[in-house]
Amino acid sequence: MAWPTIGLALGSGGAKGFAHIGVLRALEENGIPVGVLAGTSMGALVAALYATGISPHMMEGLAAQLRRRYWLDFTVPKMGLIGGTKVHHLMSLLTHFADFSQTRIPLAIVATDLTQKRLVTFTSGLVADAVRASISIPGVFVPFIHQGGVYVDGGVLERVPVAAARRLGGQVILGVDVAATPRNAAPETIVDVIVQSLDMMQRPLAEVGADAADVWIKPEVGDIGTSHFERVREAAQMGYQATVEQLEQIRVLLGKQTGDSGALHQG
Repeated sequence: MAWPTIGLALGSGGAKGFAHIGVLRALEENGIPVGVLAGTSMGALVAALYATGISPHMMEGLAAQLRRRYWLDFTVPKMGLIGGTKVHHLMSLLTHFADFSQTRIPLAIVATDLTQKRLVTFTSGLVADAVRASISIPGVFVPFIHQGGVYVDGGVLERVPVAAARRLGGQVILGVDVAATPRNAAPETIVDVIVQSLDMMQRPLAEVGADAADVWIKPEVGDIGTSHFERVREAAQMGYQATVEQLEQIRVLLGKQTGDSGALHQG
């Protein structure tokens, strides 16, 4: 009997989102195939790279070695501190200018359209354009203006894009919430101030939708700041560990869906 399609929804969280790399590595190593992917903000970036063929191991190496000057372009503040052109170009290169129709795994990327005041799910067009829209943290990145829309971070309205993963065809949804464990330390940068404030605003929305995913993976990344991009390996390991701790629940759930409780057990 065929296994149900696993939908993986990767949430927002700045540098905390490097935990998503560890989640993907843990699933791969344990033979749990991701059937569809959805991402918001940092989750969108990781999902896009994975869906276009970059392995978790390669992703972690790239993130650890990449210097900020290659993807940060500070600008005169008007609508944001960072212009976003550099990261847009970098994502275009890393995804090989791929269209959504060319990804190896069906992909959805969520952003917020300020003009329409609604959540938008990208499933067509250039993957890099959708990522640029979704990572646009208000006040940090200049909004992405595209085809009449003015886009900011998808996490403003949906921190973890569970609904998008389900609409894409996911039958068993794994939601990865890297903002579930709040950072108690004082913010260190303007990015921390903005993102921690957004996290607080999103928390009631996240709690309302807390039953939307079939399994929640919540890496203990509360000690990692939003702008701690140098802690990629540490965050990835936390994501890996949090996923390993949920493997039995995932396997049991998949077994129930297929009618074979032992179908995905290793060994």
